Amino acid sequence: MTGLSDIDIARAATKAPIRDIGAALDIPDAALLPFGHDKAKVSADFIDSLQSRPDGRLILVTAINPTPAGEGKTTTTVGLGDGLKAIGKKSAICIREASLGPCFGMKGGAAGGGYAQVVPMEDINLHFTGDFHAITSAHNLLSAMIDNHIYWGNALGIDARRVVWRRVMDMNDRALRDVVTSLGGVANGFPRQTGFDITVASEVMAILCLATDLADLQRRLGDIIVAYTRDKAPVTARDLKADGAMTVLLQQALQPNLVQTLEQTPAFVHGGPFANIAHGCNSVLATRTALKLADYVVTEAGFGADLGAEKFMDIKCRKAGLAPDCVVLVATIRALKMNGGVAKGDLGAENVEAVQAGCANLARHLENLKGFGVPVVVAINHFAGDTEAEVAAVQARVAELGSEAILCRHWADGSAGIANLAHRVAALADSGQADFAPLYPDGMGLLDKIETIATRIYRADGISVPDGVRRQLEEWEAAGFGALPICMAKTQYSFSTDPAARGAPTGFTLPVREVRLSAGAGFVVAICGDIMTMPGLPRVPAAESIGLNAQGFIEGLF
Repeated sequence: MTGLSDIDIARAATKAPIRDIGAALDIPDAALLPFGHDKAKVSADFIDSLQSRPDGRLILVTAINPTPAGEGKTTTTVGLGDGLKAIGKKSAICIREASLGPCFGMKGGAAGGGYAQVVPMEDINLHFTGDFHAITSAHNLLSAMIDNHIYWGNALGIDARRVVWRRVMDMNDRALRDVVTSLGGVANGFPRQTGFDITVASEVMAILCLATDLADLQRRLGDIIVAYTRDKAPVTARDLKADGAMTVLLQQALQPNLVQTLEQTPAFVHGGPFANIAHGCNSVLATRTALKLADYVVTEAGFGADLGAEKFMDIKCRKAGLAPDCVVLVATIRALKMNGGVAKGDLGAENVEAVQAGCANLARHLENLKGFGVPVVVAINHFAGDTEAEVAAVQARVAELGSEAILCRHWADGSAGIANLAHRVAALADSGQADFAPLYPDGMGLLDKIETIATRIYRADGISVPDGVRRQLEEWEAAGFGALPICMAKTQYSFSTDPAARGAPTGFTLPVREVRLSAGAGFVVAICGDIMTMPGLPRVPAAESIGLNAQGFIEGLF
């Protein structure tokens, strides 16, 4: 147990030189592109040389729906990687990079917490190796080339009313959701309405995380549909001759980043699509590389299992030919109480009845995950106020569902606090029980895929879809995009589109507001309810508490 903040713990860590971390995975010095002494990129040539090696075991960490009480999915991912190493397994971790939006907004960073963190924590949560800046630049280069093409005569016949490519920045800023560009006269181009998304919602981010090499990256970038002509013919980034320059900007960003945990377990931190508005998984390249170098690879999928895990299974695994050997479902007693109706201010008091009621959320996620044909174990991420009776209630309910819930103390005790889970996960991953299958086949219609996710994962009664959205899906199917998977964009806080509907809501209809074709990434985005692809800052943003102290160290970052 500790009274230190996450950043204090991270700052006190004894870090090994990054070449030593690489050596633990048999990565030679020459294959590392160092960024200082404690982080590096892994070269493309070295990654190419690994392809004939067998894969290790793939372990997915996901969670119940997030609440203000906290679940600790990334902390558990990091802790489990350390725990596997501590019990003698050759392990590696694969997680996403942090967006500046939540770091300065409300959610905080993405480096774990307590004694289960990746370091250097400050760098990982801020500019890191510049990947997000490269993605932002590549995305906005394409935006600039669209408007420039229209300005200089519009040889492709782009209909300025049908430009679908928005701009991005990696910050929460609601003022940029809808803007008008090119005001100020003839010299500034043709005015049109557009807007900004956050960088982690960019199709370029998704493409970087799904690309297998530079050639695949450029092909996918070229396939991006940016606009339509007056007769509704698509115009692509390749048509604008933007794909080459975009690839140049992303060449280094495509190489996975290698860092370490507090216990010097190798960690690949690469890519960062949000799971509520994008596909929520770290890069295919990082995961595949880790599987060639380690015997057990622990990765995560963002937010609750209804979003992150479903997209991991139905988008990332489908597209990359991956299959998880085991899934860890993370929950906290506090979050289960909130799902059982307890207010945040009352979470300190023992309330077994609320825990039992909140287990409805956990049970639904557990049942959904088992539907993918993969063994599941529940990790109870321990908080100091948890009581034995509350923990026992969760373990009893999970046992009724044919699984096991293991209490984990990695936040306070590091690898020693998660050894039981590590042993169980290794046994499940080695058992051969996994018989993975995605939720729906490629050949199912796009609308049917959306309805399948809504009814089988969210347990909605059905979906409501405007006629215009139905026509759009039909047009995309006719154009040859019908085999693409669906990326659902909805609130992370509930199975429904109502963020206040915790637990396991039923009797609702899922409203599909809009659909977007990500032809380069290879999926169709269905935007549901009031979800925004450019978040806003909260009333009291975290940025108000972040600064430098008298010694020049960062304070307030979490």
